[in-house]
Amino acid sequence: MEYIVYILLGLTSVVGLAFVVERGIALQWRKVVPPDIESAVQSCQSREDVAMLRRLCEQKPSPLSRLLLQAADHLDWPKVENEEALETRARHEIVRLERGLVVLEIIVGIAPLLGLVGTIAGMMTLFGDIGQTGLNEAGKLAAGIALILRATLWGLLIAIPSLITWSYFSKKIEIIAVEMETLCDQFIRRQYREDVQSSGSKIESKKAKA
Repeated sequence: MEYIVYILLGLTSVVGLAFVVERGIALQWRKVVPPDIESAVQSCQSREDVAMLRRLCEQKPSPLSRLLLQAADHLDWPKVENEEALETRARHEIVRLERGLVVLEIIVGIAPLLGLVGTIAGMMTLFGDIGQTGLNEAGKLAAGIALILRATLWGLLIAIPSLITWSYFSKKIEIIAVEMETLCDQFIRRQYREDVQSSGSKIESKKAKA
């Protein structure tokens, strides 16, 4: 039984390491929020600049690029509707960024439990042997207990790094989400600023005529 537990612990550690490496590569800041796209958003002040921003977003696909393309493609919509559509797309992008974190969260929970199962199974075997042969050598008993406690140790050694990386990636995604929200909000505000100004001018002209 304990051998099966050790095999499961080994598989758990391999899966956890694979997702840590994969998320570490995928969540690089320059891949999610490319500096060129960020600079282009700052430079995009009017509707005339949108075409340049759209070309750059198409050349450098990223979560931020897809959100900006979503907003740019619906600038003919009312501002409220565009913002609502952008929020829906943003939730999808955040879910994609969080892909794999649930696996790390599961590993954090099951690794110590697998270690505990291995320890209990080992102790049952050890005390079963003692019941048959008797306790003749205390040193042999201590060595057996030390051996079976390794399962618990391995479970904790797998769970602790998984918990650290899960917490780190979760916080990083939260920071990335705030940054993307800020940039998209700036883009939306600037693009609809002309509409607000033009509507204000029309109201003033109507008042003047009246």
